[in-house]
Amino acid sequence: MAAATLSASFSLLRCSRFARACALRSLDPLRDAPATLRPKRFVRHITASINEEAAAKASATTADNDAPTIFDKIIAKEIPSTIVYEDEKVLAFRDISPQAPVHVLLIPKIRDGLTQLGKAEPRHSEILGHLLYAAKVVAEKEGIADGFRVVINNGPDACQSVYHLHLHILGGRQMKWPPG
Repeated sequence: MAAATLSASFSLLRCSRFARACALRSLDPLRDAPATLRPKRFVRHITASINEEAAAKASATTADNDAPTIFDKIIAKEIPSTIVYEDEKVLAFRDISPQAPVHVLLIPKIRDGLTQLGKAEPRHSEILGHLLYAAKVVAEKEGIADGFRVVINNGPDACQSVYHLHLHILGGRQMKWPPG
């Protein structure tokens, strides 16, 4: 009995030392683990993040030209989309690569130089307010009014890949904090 207790105490001590060392050095405890023990989702997430970052940096090079964006083509109905809400000022449609059970993109129908939130000017105040109100309406229509997130990516460091201001409306699952 004493040997079992001593062995268990030693195991706890060893585990707590390892955990403390990892915390002190800010290391990932699975960093040195064999690949079979590391979660595959983590690897896919890093690969997706790298691809997303590369795409964002590439699209930033053409951010300020006046060429039509994919969203302009969706507004013109040149590219099909699943529209969930539309009024005279905004259009909301399902994201083709959803990050939550409900993932809707909300865009102003007229870009008017509003390629990203960081380019907003006083003249954009009305459309910015309307976008937030429309996000609430979309959340109600989608059945997520009790819990949803609105995300605006601004620039390449935030992985903005389309330079036409757009809001991501996410819901239908528990959101985590910090977001990422």
